[in-house]
Amino acid sequence: MNDVILQMAPFALILVIMYFLILRPQQKKAQEHQKMIGGVRRGDTVITSGGLVGKVTKAGEDATVEVEIAPNVRVQVVRGMIAEVRAKGEPVKE
Repeated sequence: MNDVILQMAPFALILVIMYFLILRPQQKKAQEHQKMIGGVRRGDTVITSGGLVGKVTKAGEDATVEVEIAPNVRVQVVRGMIAEVRAKGEPVKE
């Protein structure tokens, strides 16, 4: 019985190391990304995962935001595809 436990100990140690080096930081990064895209508002400059850079012109509670990528050129972008928020914009008007 002790032999089986001693043989399984390295595998358990590897699993614990994998959790702390790979899984936990990945989960933390995903939570930070969710918080970032949840706080996107009008006037923010964003970069999409496709590489488009634009200014948010309309951000509601739905799953998409409207981004102006050139003068008078607006596109709908799914919130999850926003990779980075560069500049914070205007406060929300009530």
